[in-house]
Amino acid sequence: MTITIDRYQQGQRQSQQLDIIAEECPVALVYNGISHVVMMATPKDLAYFALGFSLAEKIITSPQDIYGMDIVTTEQGIEVQIELSSRCFSQLKQKRRTLSGRTGCGICGSEHLAQICQRVAPLPFESKLSLKQLTISEDYLKQVQQIGRQTACTHAAVWINEQGEFIAGFEDIGRHVALDKLLGYRAKQSYQKGAIIVSSRASYEMVQKAANCGVEILCAVSAATTMAVALAKANRLTLIGFCRRQQGTIYTYPERLIG
Repeated sequence: MTITIDRYQQGQRQSQQLDIIAEECPVALVYNGISHVVMMATPKDLAYFALGFSLAEKIITSPQDIYGMDIVTTEQGIEVQIELSSRCFSQLKQKRRTLSGRTGCGICGSEHLAQICQRVAPLPFESKLSLKQLTISEDYLKQVQQIGRQTACTHAAVWINEQGEFIAGFEDIGRHVALDKLLGYRAKQSYQKGAIIVSSRASYEMVQKAANCGVEILCAVSAATTMAVALAKANRLTLIGFCRRQQGTIYTYPERLIG
């Protein structure tokens, strides 16, 4: 979106000019007619977002659990209307979880601590990755941040294969939403081996989303938190932070890394 701004520098008004800002929109995920979550997101690739969120939150176990999806624009925002299998919808109603998230909040609205501290089955050791391939990870992130290049306002998540080759990537104003979009795309394409790179810190929610979707290697350009490292260790996920400028900090399970 283009708007008119006044630019100031060194305390003085320099000029009035046009500027491009990132679009932010409330997106509601509605399952079988019941609104479950409202997230602030960049309004594109929303079908992948809905699928990835549903997988990462363990609302579904596979893309086949979603029978249909419609994206409807309203005066208030956008609704992604999802038709769930009766089994998944019954389980969803039992969770009694309704979120009104800000920019991609991962655990806002959880009613009990037990809802946050969920573990998944320990991940297998099927993926490998060469450390040398991570030296170009920042280039991959910039490659998908088309809106970010114009606005400096988006995060990105990228999927690479075991050879370090770029496969796919998505951007969003929210780091969680960018990851959800990528997880949805990855599930749709049935990708398994490889790694995810995110343009943010590695927080607990990012590790949880990755582990819930079977991702074995998660790389972040910034630091990891204590809970993220603990969860990665518990779920046997390889977690790497400060993955930029030909360096990185390996927090857990270096066995998956070559070189």
